[in-house]
Amino acid sequence: MTDTRAGVAAPDRDAVRERPAFAPNGLVGGGLGLAMVLGGPVAGTVIQPEEIAAVLTVLLVLAGLITLRGLVTVSPGQAKVLQFLGRYVGTLRRAGLYWVNPLTTRKSVSTRIRNHESAVLKVNDADGNPIEIAAVVVWQVEDTAQAVFDVDDFVTFVQVQTETAVRHIANSYPYDAHGADDLSLRENAVEITERLSAEIADRVAAAGVRVIESRITHLAYAPEIAQVMLQRQQASAVVAARARIVEGAVGMVEMALDRLAERDVVDLDEERKAAMVSNLLVVLCGDRSTQPVVNTGSLYH
Repeated sequence: MTDTRAGVAAPDRDAVRERPAFAPNGLVGGGLGLAMVLGGPVAGTVIQPEEIAAVLTVLLVLAGLITLRGLVTVSPGQAKVLQFLGRYVGTLRRAGLYWVNPLTTRKSVSTRIRNHESAVLKVNDADGNPIEIAAVVVWQVEDTAQAVFDVDDFVTFVQVQTETAVRHIANSYPYDAHGADDLSLRENAVEITERLSAEIADRVAAAGVRVIESRITHLAYAPEIAQVMLQRQQASAVVAARARIVEGAVGMVEMALDRLAERDVVDLDEERKAAMVSNLLVVLCGDRSTQPVVNTGSLYH
């Protein structure tokens, strides 16, 4: 079986993967910083001479403010990616108040479950017929370091790769198999959905994103051929129904002839059997009510 997936390769440079950052409880750092800010002026009134006291007061207040800048809060469903001098130092995921190096930069990344619904795309299926297709993908950031550093904008990346995967899947399978055993977009929704999910997952893995689910939300022939394809489907349905009717009618005629011969009701030659078969098939296979004709003569007139 052909694998239709086409993933996006991760960068060849040294891979950056998420790791927990070192971050003590924020109450300790906050208390220390607040003590320095409030204790600076108090210390200035105690220490002599005044010049040294003023310098010490300024230093303590500045140190306290810098220490307080190290406080960082993490909300539920959110992560903080920390960098120090351009170098990734870790990620904070657990909700709470933390104290980190005041010189680090922090980038917030949502770890909530999101969904993206693609626009209705007009593409050609495997048979070359223009169709309209759209899908929704449910996803979540799994590796915050990859999401921040390996792609420019992971949200846009997911959107573009989702539409690319939807187009690729639509091009790989026909809209309708027309009775064949091959997979089709309309008749094999479960299998197609699984393959779509697998392909999207491969494509967005480079951004540290996990695909939870994907579904095709819209599937139809393009308007310019929709009427023709509808007539084709209706004709196929009529042919299938007629075939079933003929199959049943032949069985009934066969049963009637066998019963007549078994009970010796009437002795028919081959010509009269052919006429009887013809009349029964007309009655059983006709799409209109039959009008009986009463033969008042003999069987042969």
